[in-house]
Amino acid sequence: MTTGNRMFLSGNEAVAHAALDAGVALATGYPGTPSTEILEHFSAIGGRAQWAPNEKVALEVGVGAAFGGVRTLVTMKHVGVNVAADPLFTAAYTGVRGGLVLISADDPGMASSQNEQDNRHFGRAAGVPILEPSDSQEAYDMMALALELSEQFGSLFILRMTTRICHSKTVVERRAVPAPDRKAHFERDIPGLVMIPAFARAAHRRLRERLGRVTEWAESAEVNRVVDGDRSLGIITNGISFQHVLEAIPGAMVLKLGMTYPLPRQAITAFVNRVDRCVVVEEGDPFLADSIRAMGLDVEDKPEMYRFGELNVQRVRRILSGDTSPEPVPPKGKPPQLCVGCPHRQTFELLSQLGCIVTGDIGCYTLGVLPPFNAIDTCVCMGASIGVGLGLRHVLPEEEARKVVSVIGDSTFLHSGLTGIVEMVYNRPRTGHTVIVLDNATTAMTGMQEHPGTGRALNHSPAPQVVIEDVVRSMGVDSVEVLDPVKQRGALEKAITDAVASSDLRVIICRRPCILAAAKHKAAEQPVAAPVE
Repeated sequence: MTTGNRMFLSGNEAVAHAALDAGVALATGYPGTPSTEILEHFSAIGGRAQWAPNEKVALEVGVGAAFGGVRTLVTMKHVGVNVAADPLFTAAYTGVRGGLVLISADDPGMASSQNEQDNRHFGRAAGVPILEPSDSQEAYDMMALALELSEQFGSLFILRMTTRICHSKTVVERRAVPAPDRKAHFERDIPGLVMIPAFARAAHRRLRERLGRVTEWAESAEVNRVVDGDRSLGIITNGISFQHVLEAIPGAMVLKLGMTYPLPRQAITAFVNRVDRCVVVEEGDPFLADSIRAMGLDVEDKPEMYRFGELNVQRVRRILSGDTSPEPVPPKGKPPQLCVGCPHRQTFELLSQLGCIVTGDIGCYTLGVLPPFNAIDTCVCMGASIGVGLGLRHVLPEEEARKVVSVIGDSTFLHSGLTGIVEMVYNRPRTGHTVIVLDNATTAMTGMQEHPGTGRALNHSPAPQVVIEDVVRSMGVDSVEVLDPVKQRGALEKAITDAVASSDLRVIICRRPCILAAAKHKAAEQPVAAPVE
């Protein structure tokens, strides 16, 4: 919905519009709920966006573009920052030339994640400033501001969003955003950009000096503001919690922190000293509360029970009243399940029937753990299925070890399964190993995005294709077989049975398009999948 410069946008859409308005030259990332729509919308409104094979590569590409002097956006969900942590910590040392913003889309309550880590810790650990919006308008404004500050201080910035901010919609007023009038250019700076120990020691000192200047800026920055009210109760809050606080206790005095690292120590101290009682209300870990108490200030934290899940107005009222009685149990919803007609169903039925020990991975096929399949025994993180399976193969008694099968999706395989295959070939288990790649020609769980194996770019236009079976064969796997799990169920059963009975290294690729993605691609008049051998 648009009225002049006023638009009704989700936080993700607002970030995309701000990136376009601020002159972002390249946006890259890996799809992951709740961040996915940022790059999709950026592409749809005319920005240059691309999916990387994983978050580490996405951030490295973003850092390279920023070294070239242009504005860059890198997006991922919270666990993706774990994958990108290696370049993140060093890019904090090198700094940037063009503005670089990293979106960390956290997921309190684990709506679609394997954990609910609080990525404010990453900013503090790496020395990267963090901005946190509380609605779509602030998502727009802070995205533009983060680019400006990134260039002003020569530091990449983290824009930390959460599920509620990413997906909720509020009115956004677009504005004239200053964008740098310069072309991409690389200036050689060996001491600044080559992080050997001799140069990195000086870079670490520069990092701390930059953070000092950012802290000084934050003391009077408009992103940190006080809502005046009754001084008997002061609340320090951030992000979506700010909205809940305004509704729960409309008369309280509130310090709303838009920059949560580094913190404006003087402004916080002045606020705490102005109120009789001060409570920190924040989702997730007591990041702000612990930091403020470390300043020697007397503030109250939420009880431990409110550390889990999202906050809402009722929970905020309970926090402020000290209510630690059991919370009402939310009604059970319908459990997620594999779509009717999903090609993965055949594979999980067979694995269950054959009594395999299945090390699983991240994706919609993780739902194979639920009834009626009950077919997945472990799930740790992206790509872990192969490594965990190999670990079990190495230590279990032979009869049990032969039952171990690793299952991984096509997008996940290209994200972080390749190194597992290298490990399998290099440190070969005595009983061999079996890996099943469930290739449905899309990144299904996050909304059917493209990946390097689909032959299509982010906007679904044709692109070079990485052929999984060719890659696996070139890495030295003994046997590679490609099957349609629906049309060739009997052949698939034989392939799995033969694989677990042998001592070979075998990769079975179950290739059949996701039924939802197939319809989507047909509508776009694009090819659906590579032919089955």
